[in-house]
Amino acid sequence: MSERTTSVPDTLIPPAPARAAHRDPNVLRWVAAYTVSMVGDMVFYLALSWAAVQNGTAAQAGIVTAVSAVPRALLMLGGGVVADRFGPRRVVIGSDAVRCGTVLAVAAVLFVTDPGLWLLALLAVVFGTVDAVFLPAVGALPARITTKDQLARVQGMRGLGIRFAAVVGAPLGGLGVAVGGSAAAFACAGLLIAVSVPLLVSVRVREPAPDETTARNDTTAWRDLRAGLSHVRRHRVLGPLMITIALGDLGFVGPLNVGLTLLADERGWGASGMGWVLGGFGTGAGVAALLLTVRGRVPYAGLVAAGAIIPGAAAIAALAYAPGLPVAVGTAVLVGLLTGLSGAMCGALLQTQTDTAYLGRVTAVAGIVSLGIAPLSMPLSAAAIGVWGTGPVFVVSAVVCALGGAVALCAPGLRRAELPK
Repeated sequence: MSERTTSVPDTLIPPAPARAAHRDPNVLRWVAAYTVSMVGDMVFYLALSWAAVQNGTAAQAGIVTAVSAVPRALLMLGGGVVADRFGPRRVVIGSDAVRCGTVLAVAAVLFVTDPGLWLLALLAVVFGTVDAVFLPAVGALPARITTKDQLARVQGMRGLGIRFAAVVGAPLGGLGVAVGGSAAAFACAGLLIAVSVPLLVSVRVREPAPDETTARNDTTAWRDLRAGLSHVRRHRVLGPLMITIALGDLGFVGPLNVGLTLLADERGWGASGMGWVLGGFGTGAGVAALLLTVRGRVPYAGLVAAGAIIPGAAAIAALAYAPGLPVAVGTAVLVGLLTGLSGAMCGALLQTQTDTAYLGRVTAVAGIVSLGIAPLSMPLSAAAIGVWGTGPVFVVSAVVCALGGAVALCAPGLRRAELPK
């Protein structure tokens, strides 16, 4: 399939003087589209979870909500190839339109009938399949809408969008369920995603350089995939960066998801206490994203990433031994600040160190780590806490996370990596 057969042509940005990303209307339209889409995702997953619980047992609901991760993990590398072959803008617009249409169709069905769990499971599979294409394209798009020296700032703006979605999405989904049940919540999610589509259409992309446009029809998708993996493996920064991201996520996801729930129950903090701790983490992560948005460039990026991971890991271990809720909230703020800073630095380095022609595939590799491998730590963390308690498991998780920082310190290319000026 050739690029000429696509129905959404790229709108090219003519040469123009450099402009700071947070003052660039084109970048702001993309950030708005991304944020609205993420809010829609939050509402969607809440609606899916609620509908599954209403239509089946707790175990069945868990399967329905988790099933979307399977196609996402299995197909994301292929999604990265698609994004690089046909252009991230086209892929993002097309996949967002499919997500919107699918969710609105299910909302319409739920308004008139109750088909049961099979429809919800099918929706989860479709959503996860489209996400496998959508997520790599989202990661590849910023490099086409701004200059390399602004990609770190865009990463911070994206982080603020994620924090906003986390704060607004759940209450909005709950309101939709309270007003009109699962059907209304799904309709709300679909409409939010729909708002992002015209914003994405209005985003202009830069014309790719000659070395960014490979002869797509002269290579197979398999060769493109192998070339992307080889690009990561041979790169002096990207190779160790992927290991750092993997270890950081493996050590972070378990304690800050299922582990925190069990810790709050063990300490008698209750759901409200857990909410305060999560709020503290979100505040710290939001401050880190805001710092990168305002500064745009942090010197010694590789060293800062490694330097933030290790004390952040220590804060994760300390969280399990907090003597009371106020100390736990303060520790969570520190965890959010340090892990948010290291995550933003890793994301910015991934964006700036990757050749633009490979960004979809490289983003897919990072997505496989974060969305496919790291979630495996959640059931393992829960089982381990049941045997050894929260303290030892949080400490082991912190050690795994700190190993990511050690890899970054021991890899000269990553340790000395800088963001473009």
